[in-house]
Amino acid sequence: MHRYLAAENIEYAEIPHTLTMSSARTAQACHVSGDHLAKAIVLRHDGGYMLAVVPASHHLNLPDLKERLGEDLAMANESEINRLFADCAPGAVPAVGRCYGLDLIVDDSIQAQPEVYIEAGDHETLLQLTHAQFARLTANAPHGRFSRHD
Repeated sequence: MHRYLAAENIEYAEIPHTLTMSSARTAQACHVSGDHLAKAIVLRHDGGYMLAVVPASHHLNLPDLKERLGEDLAMANESEINRLFADCAPGAVPAVGRCYGLDLIVDDSIQAQPEVYIEAGDHETLLQLTHAQFARLTANAPHGRFSRHD
């Protein structure tokens, strides 16, 4: 993923943190608002996969997303996710769809943040991006409101 970001000229800062196993704990460990941490959720859609990107402080509202994308939408299981993101630690899915050949859809509430943090593919590093860099990273991705604040 780092090579992909370099090739796309996406600038970011690396933020190391103690080992965490959930996006909420990662936000706490890095002293970052969960509203600024982009959580990537892997979905099965139309015979393939895609990512829904929402803030870590939110839950995906699958019925809202189904209304927009169609009923053929479901959460991917752990083995599917591990296969798609073989170079990442289990559960540390970066919000970088094109790097993995996946389409993404971005929740408006994360897209509006002045800076965005994403998983680096492990459970010990976050990448900090400016709003402009995150917008470049997610350029052409559809967006909308499909999450609810916890």
